Amino acid sequence: MTQGETHRSCEVSWFSALCDDDYEFLGQPDPMLQSSWEHCRNIVLTAEKGGFDNILLPSGYQLGLDTTVFAAAIAPFLDRMRLLMAVRIGEDWPPQLARRIATLDRILGGRLTVNIISSDLPGQTLDSEPRYARTVEVMQILKTMLSGQHLSHRGEFYDLELDPPRMTTLSGRCPPLYFGGLSPAARDAAAEAADVYLMWPDTMDKVRDVVGDLTARAAAKGRTLKFGYRAHVIVRETEAEARAYATRLLSKLDDGAGEAIRQKSLDTATAGVARQTELRASAGDDGFVEDNLWTGIGRARSGCGAAIVGDPDQVLAKLRAYQAEGIDAFILSGYPHAAECDLFARHVLPHLDHGPLTLD
Repeated sequence: MTQGETHRSCEVSWFSALCDDDYEFLGQPDPMLQSSWEHCRNIVLTAEKGGFDNILLPSGYQLGLDTTVFAAAIAPFLDRMRLLMAVRIGEDWPPQLARRIATLDRILGGRLTVNIISSDLPGQTLDSEPRYARTVEVMQILKTMLSGQHLSHRGEFYDLELDPPRMTTLSGRCPPLYFGGLSPAARDAAAEAADVYLMWPDTMDKVRDVVGDLTARAAAKGRTLKFGYRAHVIVRETEAEARAYATRLLSKLDDGAGEAIRQKSLDTATAGVARQTELRASAGDDGFVEDNLWTGIGRARSGCGAAIVGDPDQVLAKLRAYQAEGIDAFILSGYPHAAECDLFARHVLPHLDHGPLTLD
């Protein structure tokens, strides 16, 4: 950093692989890296020790560990880091979810944040627009109940007249709701009720476009949003080493196995996943779609499918470029998750002005 140069603060989070998403070689299951209490606990504790502000606990119906149970179990191990607990809306009843969120927030000393996933009920399928409309209702219900207010809700999906639960969050307010989705219905849902809009990796011009679009949509509803960016990362002492590691990650991948992994996810037909596929298709032969953004991860992963790859200065510069486009929070991961967490904590995190995200 040059003398006199300043950078605004951002939240920097890591990722715990609760959904069987940890590898030494992509597409090659490793019993030592499968989701288990011990393995996922160690990832979280590595992030806490490394100085991260928050950590995403993902949720998948078919894969890995139950997110809420894991969050409750890991919370007493943490002294300062937040938890970003993913909840699948199609699998929950909002009043019960509100009480569970409040309880977990209390266990964490007020450090819970929530990633809202606009999911179906397993075995059922709801069209995109009504599914997101239901998610908006849930976010509105949570904000009312967790703010200690009487709930009088008459919606398309829920008809509820309820007093708030006795158990409140430590702050007496709803924790920040992180939410992502690329379709028009998802963007409208974020503008209507989310606090932090999450996006998956994309080229810098697309990031700029999405931030501008969501800012305008939220403003039209009299609201503002924070913006989060979910990506993988590979940082090494030199760019050549980072690129060599990216190549190594794919060195044992069979394309058929990669496709099978992608199809296990319940979100394979979403607009966000389609955009990750487009991004991969537009990349060069080396998998890079722009400087230091590598799409190879998406060959064996549905959803977030690209990594920031480079030496510490390059990774830092890329993150700061995203910040300049309006990104307030980063959720990062790498393979294997505990090892890459430690590398990022050593090489990049000390050079970022970061801390827990606060809402205006």
